[in-house]
Parts: sequence; structure tokens; C-alpha cells
Amino acid sequence: MTALDLDALIDDPATRIVVTCGSGGVGKTTTAAALGLRAAERGRKVVVLTIDPARRLAQSLGLTELDNTPRAVKDVDGANGGSLDAMMLDMKRTFDEVVLAHATPEKAEQILANPFYVALSSSFAGTQEYMAMEKLGQLHKQAERTGEWDLIVVDTPPSRSALDFLDAPERLASLLEGRFLRLLLAPARGPLRLMSAGVNLAMSVMNKVLGAQVLTDVQTFAAAFDTLFGGFRERAEKTVALLREPHTAFLVVAAPQNDALREASYFTERLREERMPLAGVVLNRMTTTHAPELSAERSLAAAEKLAEAGKSELTTAVLRLHADRMQQVVGDTKRADRFRRGHRSIPTVDVPALADDVHDLSGLRRIGDLLTA
Repeated sequence: MTALDLDALIDDPATRIVVTCGSGGVGKTTTAAALGLRAAERGRKVVVLTIDPARRLAQSLGLTELDNTPRAVKDVDGANGGSLDAMMLDMKRTFDEVVLAHATPEKAEQILANPFYVALSSSFAGTQEYMAMEKLGQLHKQAERTGEWDLIVVDTPPSRSALDFLDAPERLASLLEGRFLRLLLAPARGPLRLMSAGVNLAMSVMNKVLGAQVLTDVQTFAAAFDTLFGGFRERAEKTVALLREPHTAFLVVAAPQNDALREASYFTERLREERMPLAGVVLNRMTTTHAPELSAERSLAAAEKLAEAGKSELTTAVLRLHADRMQQVVGDTKRADRFRRGHRSIPTVDVPALADDVHDLSGLRRIGDLLTA
């Protein structure tokens, strides 16, 4: 079992992209922000792409409002020549940018005003994951062109399954190139008299199920979007290729709970199957204690003796609290050790749980210290 050296990872100029991933609620966003800040203060020119950060974390980065453009983070120590920009993904705005960049002005206007497009770009399952990858591609291209960043840190979207992040580009591209939208394009591509009886029947059924106006909106969208279908597929393939490059490093973040560790285990295997470069696993929010030599059993026994003797209610309460905490420490350690034994070739690092939420750069620096201790 190998320790994960994150300072070596972020200091290496060959590392150009770091992707934090894992199940929801395990601290991916905080980990990404802390690593980005640490890399910047160690001399890297960093941009952090966050997805739905907690309000306090957003404020600590100076992102008080949703902004789809990288902004400089204030109060970063640039003594080593580094810098830190940060941004939050605006899913719909990113989708709009794609349309504006790859469609004619007339087509773009039709698409952006279409009700079906508005629904697709705002809430369709997988759109956020796809647009995170679209934005990563944009940032990478900009970094290569201008040299303003030499490290991109990406916080993947919160989702029910960590695998959504890898599947979304292919899934959305498949949707936009699928048979359903191709069928809807048929009327726009030829006179109805040239269509087969089967297509006519299918259109008739959809008209009854969806309603005439909804079907018209979808058909209009499909016709206007037709020229962009190939672009989605091409960019999805380029993004996946980018993620397989040696300059990319995936960090799987997990908490010491069974569900999160199962998800982390599944995701590490998937990354290997997809030939994605896995740097290691961050075991986050591990329960710790300042008195590890006092076991839960001894603590409870002492508390019971004091209670029977009618002495010091405060001491009794403290001993019982310590016993509860020691039980959490033992449970977290057992689960983490079991994960490590099952993945001996994967480097790991333990990060203790903090009493308070991170709400400023000092808190992020503390997380960075713990990540690299």
C-alpha cells in the first residue's frame, strides 16, 4: 500500500489537468479548491472549475455570484510566481456558447429561442456532466493558446453515480444523433409524399402523444440543430482522448462510509477499464481523536464507575462522548483499511474530518496541508 504524494503531483509541470471525482457529498469541491490554491502558492498558474460549490466555499474563492468566466482569486500568495483563477460552471450558458460558436447567427438565434432547446440545456439528465467536459475542453484550448494557465483543476458534477461523469459526453452525443431526432428531421428533409408509410404513422402517433405544438418545437429544434450533431460527437471524442493523456490525473475522493467506498472502488475499476490515469484515492473526513490510547471500552467502564459513585457528571459525560468518538475512529479505520487491502496498488491519503466548514482561504490552506501531510 502506497502513500499518495499530492505535492509531487501538483509540482510536476507535466501534470496539466487534475480531476477530482467520486460520489456526492464526500468533499470533491473542497479538495479541488484546496489543491488549486496550494498549487498556485507553490508556483503554478492554476484555474479551478467548480460545480455547485457550497456558499461559504464560493465566497472564500471570491465567487459570490454564478460566473462562467474564470476570475482571479484575491489574497493568493504569489511569491513563488503562481496565480489562481476560479469559476463556477453555468450549464446553460456553456451550452449557449457551444451553439453560438458552431452555428450560423441565424441558426443560433432559432436554437436559443426554441422551447425544447431551453428545456434540454437547463435540465436534461447528463447535460451538466457534458457541459463540464465542454468547458474543460475550452479551458484547455485557451491555456494552450495563451499560456495563462499551466494547471486546470476540475471538480466533477454531483450525481447519483460517479460514472455519469464519464458516460455523459457519449450519452448526450448519442441522444443528439439518435434515431428519434433523425425521425423528427425527416419531414424537414423531404416532402411528406416521399416519406414511408411507417414514418407517417410514427409522426401521427407522436403528434397525438406529445401534442402538435410540442412536436413542432422539437422538429424545429432538430432541423436547426442538424448541422451541430457531428460537432458534439467530435468534441466528446476529443475530451475523452484528453482525459486519457498522461498529463491528466484523476483523484477519487471518498468518505469512510460503506456506500462511498463501494462507489470509489467501482470508479477506480472503471477508470482502469477506460485507460484513464488514476493518481490515487483521497480518504476524506476520517474521524480522529487526541486520546487514541483510551479505548471506547475503557472510557465507558470509567464513566459507569463514576456514575455509580455519583461523582463528576461532567467527567462522566466527557468519557461517554469520547467512547462514542472512539467507536467512530475504529469504524472509519477498519473500513479504510479494508478498502486499502482491496486496492493495494492504488496510492491513498487520509484526511481528518474538521469541526467546521471551510469558509476562507485559510481553511483551504489547512485542507491543503492535511492533503499533503
